[in-house]
This record gives sequence, structure tokens and C-alpha cells, in this order.
Amino acid sequence: MVRLDQSNVGNTLLRTISAQTFGRLAHGMERVDLPTKHVLVEDSVPPDYIYFLESGLGSMVVTSSDDEAIEVGHIGREGASGMHLMLAIEGAPGRTFMQVAGSGIRVPASLFMKAVTEDEETRAFFLRYFHTTVVQLSHSALANARYNMQERMARWLLMCHDRLDGDNLGVTHEFLALMLGVRRSGVTEQLHVLEGIRAIRSTRGNIHVRDREKLITIAGGSYGIPEREYERVLGLPLRVK
Repeated sequence: MVRLDQSNVGNTLLRTISAQTFGRLAHGMERVDLPTKHVLVEDSVPPDYIYFLESGLGSMVVTSSDDEAIEVGHIGREGASGMHLMLAIEGAPGRTFMQVAGSGIRVPASLFMKAVTEDEETRAFFLRYFHTTVVQLSHSALANARYNMQERMARWLLMCHDRLDGDNLGVTHEFLALMLGVRRSGVTEQLHVLEGIRAIRSTRGNIHVRDREKLITIAGGSYGIPEREYERVLGLPLRVK
């Protein structure tokens, strides 16, 4: 296993933690490919690894007892999987898996928990990050309850755009239907609306963001607070430039 250098990692959290904390985790770090559908956190199963994404997009999905599923959050290179461990919860309902293929650095969960348990600064940092994920999830609930499909579509596209390189979002109609909790036909209709105002261009398996500001206007109050909270609490930019 090649020891990684902090200056060369692509994950915002790992790039920002103290050199001492990075050193505590470095001997267990392994850079791995993360193909589409790769599971980062299994439903109600204690994770073996914490994944710090460097590229691609992870999807946090919850499923009801009668198999109704909806996406509630995203993880990109700004974040990490398995943060429920910070609350001493080993296995939690919900799955996290890759919706857009990428790569990341995985750290054994036992090593990560040893670091956050033994060092107060490390624990405080990752608790602040965990707070930002809770804010994101709560605003997903707000968006699903109070905003229309077009506003929610714009919000999700902006969230993807924040976490992926460039303006091409390698997301499928099936993924968008899962994000919005609607049928695929409803997704197609909303994409046509956004194409009509030249906010995006949609092709098979890809959405190209043409005008981010138009998407922000459409999303309205459904977008922005979690993103600003990430930057306020962690002092880090969320969006990948």
C-alpha cells in the first residue's frame, strides 16, 4: 500500500485536516476506484471503511418498509461516507452508493474511529462536517414537501454540479427519478422545460449545465442554505471549480 501525501489528495476534508490527523490515518489509506452502484454504506450494516471521495458522486437513499425509495443527499469530493459512526451508531437505515463513477480514498472504520476518539480536534472537525450533512438532509425533506418538481429538479442539478468536475453531469433519467421520487416520464417533461429556457442540454446519460444562474433562480429558496452552512462551519468552499 503506497502512503499518500496530503498535498496530493483530491478530497476536501482530507486536504484540510491537520497534518497530525492525516498522519494518523495515512498508513491505512488506500486509493480505490468507485464504479457506478458501488456500495459505500449498506443498509443497517456497520461499514468496514470510511470513503473520502475524490471524484464521482455518491447517493444517500432511504427505503421504506414497503420498498418505496428516494434519494435524500449527495456526497462528492467535499465529503465522506459513514459519518453516523460519529454518534456511536454502528449500522443505520439507508444506503449510500455511487451514482456517478469516480474514485476515492478509503480508511478502515476502526482506524478512523480511533483517531476521532483519541483526538478532540479531529473529533470536532468531523462532527462539524456531520452537522452539514444533517442540514443537507433536512433541506431535502423541506424541498420534497414544499417545492414543486421543477424547483426540486433545479436544486438537485445544482447539487450535482457543485460536486462534479465541469458542466457535464453523467446522470441518467432513472437517477433523476430516484432523486425526485417521481416517474421517469415526469423527469423527461421537466428536463424539456429546462432545455427550453436554455438552462441545460440533456442527452442520453448526461446533462450539460448551460446556465447555472438560471437553475439557481428556478430553485429559489430550496437551494443555498446547506451550501452556505458547509462553507460557514468548515470554512471551505463546497463547489468544485
